[in-house]
Amino acid sequence: MSLLNARSALTRRIAVTAAAGALAAAVAVTPAAADDHRGGGDPGSGAVADRPAGGDGGDAAGQDGRPQGDYLGRVTAERLALRTSPSRGSEVVRYARRGEIVHIYCKTPGDTVQGNPRWYLLADGTWAWGSARYIANIGPAPRWC
Repeated sequence: MSLLNARSALTRRIAVTAAAGALAAAVAVTPAAADDHRGGGDPGSGAVADRPAGGDGGDAAGQDGRPQGDYLGRVTAERLALRTSPSRGSEVVRYARRGEIVHIYCKTPGDTVQGNPRWYLLADGTWAWGSARYIANIGPAPRWC
């Protein structure tokens, strides 16, 4: 019976060690919250939280006849993290600075940032996602992806 108890204890230790390692790995690859303006920032930074739809999402052009991807926006945050997916926890591709003009391909729902769940897919050569909370439209709002 002693051998069985030793194996059981060893199995538990290995399981706990594996779980702790997985948790440590997840924490190590998660970007810092300070870089993506999650909780802070000035609510009056100029970003429009509720934008009109701009298109029906069904064809290659929006309601105004503009081709998909032919929309512009201006970054309103000091430093906006542009990510691999519309999620605050996804990998940062690059950062955009306040005042930078970005080309928007389309919009989609994602993680809510300062009350705004919309994210823009930017077509500036990086194909990165930026929170719509910190990108003010120049002209019509982009169509849905």
